[in-house]
Amino acid sequence: MASYKVKILMTSFVTHDVKRFIVEKPEGYKFTPGQATEIAVNKPGWEGKKHPFTFTSLNEDLVLEFIIKGYVLDRHPDHGGMTEELHKLLPGDELLIDNPWGTINYQGPGVFIAGGAGITPFIAILRQLKKDGKIKGNKLIFSNKKARDIILEKEFKSMFDNGDLVLTLTREKLRGYEYGRVDTDFLKKYIDDFARFFYICGPKTMVKDLQKSLSLLGAKTDLIVFEN
Repeated sequence: MASYKVKILMTSFVTHDVKRFIVEKPEGYKFTPGQATEIAVNKPGWEGKKHPFTFTSLNEDLVLEFIIKGYVLDRHPDHGGMTEELHKLLPGDELLIDNPWGTINYQGPGVFIAGGAGITPFIAILRQLKKDGKIKGNKLIFSNKKARDIILEKEFKSMFDNGDLVLTLTREKLRGYEYGRVDTDFLKKYIDDFARFFYICGPKTMVKDLQKSLSLLGAKTDLIVFEN
């Protein structure tokens, strides 16, 4: 697999623990919204520690964008300190990226259900649909622990018509937000047609539980799209 060396051009916080990285785009580099790539930090000891991250920019953009949540190694040893190291990087530092790959592809209007940083594979898809005037007919249900954790809240609110965006919080009750996990009852409340596509991304247990709930409610297995 090809590897490209790219410089970080800009970083900024999106939420208290999520950062946006704008990086160089290799000449001729192409991807489909929803795809990801393996990224490593071009520093001694980190070059071989590759982790997958989704493109949040559009293919036509002149740069690449990644929106990445930072997981502190002490509390999330399974992440290997990769995102913690990424969050320390500054403009001018280099990343190593591979060719694009991915399993979440837009196949038609449906319901996007995301948990926390699981929203990232959907960002480029939804941005492309908005740009192409095809966002109507799609719905986003986005679950987070607290309001401060919501990635790109303002952008999603400007993207969707009223009723097509449902923001729910699991650890905080606030006016203007739903409260509670996205379970079978929640789905019945906000979805009136289960004969459509469902795109799911989030923690593994959430994805597994949602697959069961959707099947119980009549969704067809071949219309449920998730990361393998």
